[in-house]
Amino acid sequence: MLPKGNAKKVTIYLNQDTRAHPDTLWSAILGFLRHKHVAGATLIRADAGFGSHEQFNNPRSEYSAEHAGVRIEFIETPERVDELLPTLYDMVTDGLIAVQDVTVVKCIAKDAKTKRLEPEAPKKIVNTAAKLVRIYLGESDKQSGEPLYEAIVKKLRMMDFSGATVYRGILGYGANGRTRKEGRFGLSRDSPIMISVVEKPEKTDDLVRVVAEMMQDGIIVTSDVELHHIGHELPT
Repeated sequence: MLPKGNAKKVTIYLNQDTRAHPDTLWSAILGFLRHKHVAGATLIRADAGFGSHEQFNNPRSEYSAEHAGVRIEFIETPERVDELLPTLYDMVTDGLIAVQDVTVVKCIAKDAKTKRLEPEAPKKIVNTAAKLVRIYLGESDKQSGEPLYEAIVKKLRMMDFSGATVYRGILGYGANGRTRKEGRFGLSRDSPIMISVVEKPEKTDDLVRVVAEMMQDGIIVTSDVELHHIGHELPT
């Protein structure tokens, strides 16, 4: 599975009838990538186009349909791409190879097969120093039309912070003196909101910076805590 961060996208342009004995070149390339355990590759057939031969390939033409263009794309780490490119360079005798920098934001591969249940390991309690971050804002605060507290939680999740919990208050006021409270019959008008996050000390500065950039009005409070984590260790 690809890690989040910098990666390379490789695009190979071919004609679908280009041969790599005894098979087509595109099939040979896909077989090579699978043999090398590339994270994934996609073959895309073009509807029409032309290349360096300046011959227009149109699938509606019986003659040129067999020469129609195909494109193979895959994304891998820079180190893996450097490893694969020499062989791909030799394989592509008529075509084009392009490489561009990309950023992997999310990569998940769910196994469709039911995994065998392993015996439950004994519980483990890990005690470590941590930071408690509390973010105070109002329920009516928005970012691009979305409730700000939802936008903050999504941002923290995308950046792999360990977790966040949103609390809705009944009554409160902040530095601006404006009272925030629930509406009648429990219907919210502008309830006070608090987001609580427990994180490693070395990641707290980044957390505060990211959240502060998203807020127009509010308070962020940090404090030292001792974390007693039961089960798995915190993600690195």
